[in-house]
Amino acid sequence: MLLGLSWLRQWTPFEGTAQELADRLTMLGLEVEDIRDPFAHLASVVTGRVVECVPHPASDHLSVCRVDVGGAELLPIVCGAPNVAAGQIVPVAPVGTTLPGGMTIQKAKLRGERSWGMICSERELGLGESHSGIMVLDPKLSPGVPVPDALGLERVVLDVSITPNRADCLSVLGLARETAAAFGLPVHLPQVRLTEAGEPWSLAVEAEAEACSLYQARLIRSLSVASSPDWMRYRLLACGMRPRNNLVDVTNYVLLETGQPLHAFDADRLRGGCIRAARTSQPLEFTTLDGQVRRMEPGDILIWDAQGPVAVAGVMGGQDSEVTETTTNVLLESAVFHPLTVRRTARRLGIASEAAYRFERGVDQLATTWALDRAAALMAELAGGVVAPGVAGAEPVPYAPRSVSFRPRRVFEVLGVDPGEEFAHKTLVSLGCAVMNHGDAWEVTLPSFRLDLEREIDLVEEVARFYGMDRIPAVLPPVSLSLDALAQADTSFAETAAVKAWGKGVGLLEAVNYSFVSAADITRCGLSLERAVRVANPLSEDMEVLRTDLVPGMLRALRHNIAGGTTRVRLFEVARVFVSDPQKETTVAEALRLAILLHGARFAERAPYPRGEVAFADIKGLVEHLLVHLGLGPCRWQAEPARPYLAEQATVWVDGRSLGAVGRIVPSIADAYEARGAVWYADLDLEQLLAMARQSRVRFTPLARFPVVRRDVTLRMGWDISVDQVLAAVAAMQEPLVDEHFVLDVYHPQDAAVRHVTVRVVYRHPERTLKDKEVDAAHSRLVSRIVQQLPVQVV
Repeated sequence: MLLGLSWLRQWTPFEGTAQELADRLTMLGLEVEDIRDPFAHLASVVTGRVVECVPHPASDHLSVCRVDVGGAELLPIVCGAPNVAAGQIVPVAPVGTTLPGGMTIQKAKLRGERSWGMICSERELGLGESHSGIMVLDPKLSPGVPVPDALGLERVVLDVSITPNRADCLSVLGLARETAAAFGLPVHLPQVRLTEAGEPWSLAVEAEAEACSLYQARLIRSLSVASSPDWMRYRLLACGMRPRNNLVDVTNYVLLETGQPLHAFDADRLRGGCIRAARTSQPLEFTTLDGQVRRMEPGDILIWDAQGPVAVAGVMGGQDSEVTETTTNVLLESAVFHPLTVRRTARRLGIASEAAYRFERGVDQLATTWALDRAAALMAELAGGVVAPGVAGAEPVPYAPRSVSFRPRRVFEVLGVDPGEEFAHKTLVSLGCAVMNHGDAWEVTLPSFRLDLEREIDLVEEVARFYGMDRIPAVLPPVSLSLDALAQADTSFAETAAVKAWGKGVGLLEAVNYSFVSAADITRCGLSLERAVRVANPLSEDMEVLRTDLVPGMLRALRHNIAGGTTRVRLFEVARVFVSDPQKETTVAEALRLAILLHGARFAERAPYPRGEVAFADIKGLVEHLLVHLGLGPCRWQAEPARPYLAEQATVWVDGRSLGAVGRIVPSIADAYEARGAVWYADLDLEQLLAMARQSRVRFTPLARFPVVRRDVTLRMGWDISVDQVLAAVAAMQEPLVDEHFVLDVYHPQDAAVRHVTVRVVYRHPERTLKDKEVDAAHSRLVSRIVQQLPVQVV
């Protein structure tokens, strides 16, 4: 919300500086993001008096002027405007000035005559659309005055960030109320000089209660469409609105003043002498003011005349009833539409209008009549019209005053400080509340414009805001449970926290991604959208469905890191995925997953670390490390297709349960996310992992006292025999002297049909030192059994 300081001062007599006001509003929860001068680009443009104006000797359409701009010398300026004349006060852009269009004024010679500046039109200054001639100013002005000061332009505008619940502050009036309450000032409403005249008129108005709480309209006759007066155009420009004409500008001006959206219909283009605000029951097409054909869906609120729709209620008017240059009679609308429906319609149509922005947050039903009369009076004044007698309207949902019970002691109970009953009473009254003091509990009638006030705690917050949040000391609340007891009370949080601590401990960085992803990301990763949960009202196309897998978010995080110059990426994420439950139509099934992503160099690219890219062994090693960390038993790896986005993948099994998959992201998918090499990824079922970890028991054994004996065996095998089969064969013998066995080395020439696998077997006796002959015997038995069970040969 852009708030002009001089405009605010017309509503409340605030005499402080803009910075003082900004600081106070910010502490009240209305953050002032910026204090700007909307006409700073005109600061170097000054008023000038045309002392002499003669025809250009070498042109029939140029004039050679000498202009007094308050300096010691007159400026020679060549001007092409037909209306320039001696004695005029005009805006002059001296040499060095950059105009809104980007042109910088320089010394020049035009057909042999010097020109050391430029006499400007409204369009060249960005103050209007007229370019038929130069802008002629008040002859009482002195030369050399900056044009923003000469025209009385708004020089100080506050950009106030309004939270969604404070719809009452989307106007000068609303911010004036806050300012007045903060500084103990009164609020002065502008006087409405409304005179009704002319013939009586009638309009049948209908409004559905579910669509429109209140609909009112006035008729203004005999209007003349023209440009708005300077003061209104300049004020609209300062607040970011483009002036159009004196009828449309009035509706925008009153909207900024009061927060009440208005709409002006060309009354002669309305048919049948009736207006109806109602929801449409079937799809239809409707052309809005911007010339676009919009598809309206059942449930959208439309304004109808006797033959069809004429406006999208609260969003945008229709092309067939818009105010044009030939309009003479206007039907002025002021209404209260259903906020959620307006919001849904505006979002679906992609229309971000100022009216919809306010209607979807709620407007003051009691202020609609005042705003209607204010706009009607301004139209009659600025466009020479006549306001017809009476107001046509319907109010299917009359406004009902709201009241809540408020206990002053509740302020102390919530805040921990006691501002006092007198302060609380003064604050509530200054905000427009009517307070009936009944001892310990007050009856507070809420103002109609504060739709965010609903409960006692809301009033406590208001007292706290004006007392000053910065004056409330920070005190830790008493906690009856110890940290250990809290951890035990919420085991799921403690367990996931432990997994996150593990991830950070092994050198991974935690990724926190949105739960929403785009459908394109899901399909790009080869995943199905069949069970995806679509968001009914997505914030953007990138957030249209709930994620069914963590991989889209992780790949987007990878792309973000690479774009920022980080190519060695080691990420993990603990989060939930969502799929629709086929058993229950309205239920969404959630699952907790752990994702790990590796990309780039294995080590930091600096001495003394060796160079090399991450590989399958890195991601596999991390998963095995996690299993050991959780106290789970030995795992088994099986090469099988488990995820459509993984190549060279394998699933990990523990105790006959599949816990997830590990592999390389399919190169085409990795390329789509701008990866610069192989991307290794693990997707694990964290819920199942944690459930198994709860059942596991840590067993301690005494440290071995006797030395080990190591024996290696190298086997030649085909690619159809897995290393797991060899290790399983060793384990199946249950040789009592075998303490440990593992793969020591794998060798295979390029494109060879066989490979050599070296397995190391570690022998140990728990109670004595082994002798060579018994180790040799056990090793011989083991090797013989392997050769018998598997098609392998000892090298």
